[in-house]
Amino acid sequence: MKILALDTTGLVASVALVDEEKTIAEFTTNYKKTHSQTIMPMIEQLKNMVELDLNTVDYIACASGPGSFTGLRIGAATAKGLAHGLDKKIIPVPTLDGLAYNLCESDSLVVPIMDARRNQVYSAIYSNVNGLDRISEYMACDIRELLDMVIETDENAVFLGDGVPVFREKITEFNPGFKFAPQCANMQRAACIGALALGRTEEAIAPNDFEIIYLRKSQAERELEEKNANRNDE
Repeated sequence: MKILALDTTGLVASVALVDEEKTIAEFTTNYKKTHSQTIMPMIEQLKNMVELDLNTVDYIACASGPGSFTGLRIGAATAKGLAHGLDKKIIPVPTLDGLAYNLCESDSLVVPIMDARRNQVYSAIYSNVNGLDRISEYMACDIRELLDMVIETDENAVFLGDGVPVFREKITEFNPGFKFAPQCANMQRAACIGALALGRTEEAIAPNDFEIIYLRKSQAERELEEKNANRNDE
């Protein structure tokens, strides 16, 4: 079985081809260009590098959020376009699951955090007692609220994700014993999305049924609501 996996939900753009035994190829960039400029050329280069006939792919796996609203939509549109064109189904994988899978062998709680701005993060808490297992809801919450939840669960925790550079100081001040993933395992990887998708083929859906996990409204929607609220108060 071959799965083409995509993740454009955060700062990185990542594409991978995986099967049951290995990651055949992976292309990940963390640079200034927008994902709309990079994702299709990356897929094309990966395809050419491993002489892949896209028609031989069994599924398209796509990180389904939460994350950057623009990135989420670019990934969803790309996955749907490929799936429609190739007549394949999509396997959605929550972004936080894929991010946590970077540390699937950790002895600590695994806490992926994605910067959601306004002092908030997208996050979930994972335990590795019996394999990687999510033990919280997917959350959009204040960083202090998350840290309180983590410390109530276990002081032995490791954080990763693009929220780490933003909140590292606050996390360390809260508990100097908290750890951080190395930079090589700190960001989203499409290979992790693909690896998880291999065990979730029963969740494969038609392209039109693919839905994004937003967790909260976009900045534009929030600003519009604030403007309308202010008008009503006048």
